[in-house]
Amino acid sequence: MSDPTDPAPSGTPTPGASPSGAPAPGSSPTTSIYAAQPWLALLSEAQRASITPPPTVLHAWRAAVDRAPDHPALAYFDGRLSYRETDGLSDSVAGHLAARGLARGDRVAIMLQNSPHFVLALLGAWKAGATVVPLNPMYKAGEVGHVLADAGVTALICSDRAWETYLRDTAAAAPDLRIALTACELDLQSVNDPRVLGFERLPAPGPDDLADDLLTAARAGNPAPADRGLTAEDVALISYTSGTSGTPKGAMNAHGNIMVNAERQRTGHPIAEGSAYFALAPLFHITGMVCELSACIANAGTLVLAYRFEAGVVLEAFAAHRPAYTVGPSTAFMALAAHPDVTPDHFASFRVISSGGAPLPPALVEKFRAGFGPYIRNGYGLTECTAPCASVPPEREAPVDPVSGTLSVGVPGPDTVVRILDEEGREVPFGEQGEIAVRGPQVVSGYWNLPEATAAAFPDGELRTGDIGFMDAAGWLYVVDRKKDMINASGFKVWPREVEDVLYTHPAVREAAVVGVPDAYRGETVRAYVSLRPGASVEPGELGAYCEERLAAYKYPREVEILTELPKTASGKILRRELRSPR
Repeated sequence: MSDPTDPAPSGTPTPGASPSGAPAPGSSPTTSIYAAQPWLALLSEAQRASITPPPTVLHAWRAAVDRAPDHPALAYFDGRLSYRETDGLSDSVAGHLAARGLARGDRVAIMLQNSPHFVLALLGAWKAGATVVPLNPMYKAGEVGHVLADAGVTALICSDRAWETYLRDTAAAAPDLRIALTACELDLQSVNDPRVLGFERLPAPGPDDLADDLLTAARAGNPAPADRGLTAEDVALISYTSGTSGTPKGAMNAHGNIMVNAERQRTGHPIAEGSAYFALAPLFHITGMVCELSACIANAGTLVLAYRFEAGVVLEAFAAHRPAYTVGPSTAFMALAAHPDVTPDHFASFRVISSGGAPLPPALVEKFRAGFGPYIRNGYGLTECTAPCASVPPEREAPVDPVSGTLSVGVPGPDTVVRILDEEGREVPFGEQGEIAVRGPQVVSGYWNLPEATAAAFPDGELRTGDIGFMDAAGWLYVVDRKKDMINASGFKVWPREVEDVLYTHPAVREAAVVGVPDAYRGETVRAYVSLRPGASVEPGELGAYCEERLAAYKYPREVEILTELPKTASGKILRRELRSPR
């Protein structure tokens, strides 16, 4: 198999798009009700306008450096780096990597939290011509080892603590890895807040260690290598899926995929150039990479970083930096709303707050607006479509389906066609449920080194998401649940999301997850797991009765278990898979 990072021939359109940027020919039959894009009427003129995004994130970066060299690019606690400073430091990282033999198309794994070190590593890798493999810092040795081997990673950039505790040995076993850089995330600021940064500085790597120090390399003044000539078709990221429903696969996000969504974010949101963007979602996740980092760069803004999510720290950063935009999972907004120090003033600067990566209960949206002012705008996307493929336009509010109580995730953009298909791949009418399929310039070309999985998930370049949903006649999209999460109770279909939405309306419930568990009589029965709001108290039986009053008899949970915390991915998505496992 040829290397998927090889550049495409000149003139090749962005994967999943025609050269014009419109949905590719053959995206649906001429009789398709979805090809007519009824949602266009819900978009503003600015949102419908055609765009010409920069070919790569590096092109957007260089444009921002040219027009705002002294504007802060990165804010990290009390530390600041301007666009000019960040450009010079990342040039030196690129020079360091190139001097050690990193070639165009090689893979560089980055395993860091939300800190300037992540951005320096990312830009440096791209300037050296590499494809970046973002890794979750919560990964254990086996998970990291799988990705390093599967992606054929040449270089690893990680925290010094992870390197010392287990990644040195993991790297030694990786067949292609020959370069390593470590970072102390205490650098580039002077606050050692024990809530998020409660660790000690480790000695720098010694002369016999495979690893070098990232910041030392960044400050060495190494000249950047000659322009590697990256194009929109080059793979910017191999983003491994979260694995909530199976073994992670590496989605190949091209630079063009990233920039079309970043540019839509820039042109479609009422956010002034130079504004602050708060990185609530982790940068290693596709949402943080596109909607925070890349959109911020496209808007020459300041990316505010706070290492990792801790509600009190985030609220303090909101007050200090007055960001105009953030995006995060519903679980993060639940935690912020529950913090004892939260006030409406913490959110007064925001022009847009978006949610994605986890279902957004309608009850949370209304409670948040009533308590703090902002309306949280729902969105929907996957790693395979490079973050959003639908979102709520800033001038509108998402409707709630009167039958299921599901909050709409928004509408597709003008470059995108979303269809709802039955099990045979045929379109279903508006209002009927089926699998969500997506075609557009943000859809990736496939999975790294998995031709069969690519063919199954992307027939004719259209992404079959595995999510069940429906679209109304106006073009509002609703996500019901994951196809694999459907519960079959005595032959009746139960979608966990519907039960969860009811649980979220109970005043004591902070988080909820519903799964199917084996049952001798019904085949499967419904079990709910919940965590409670601070200071709240409720018995499991009360929650079951609450649902019984509001749901059909086959839907309400026969079993309810109260946990302190529900298991989640680093991006905040609740892991139903872990809850289904024997406890």
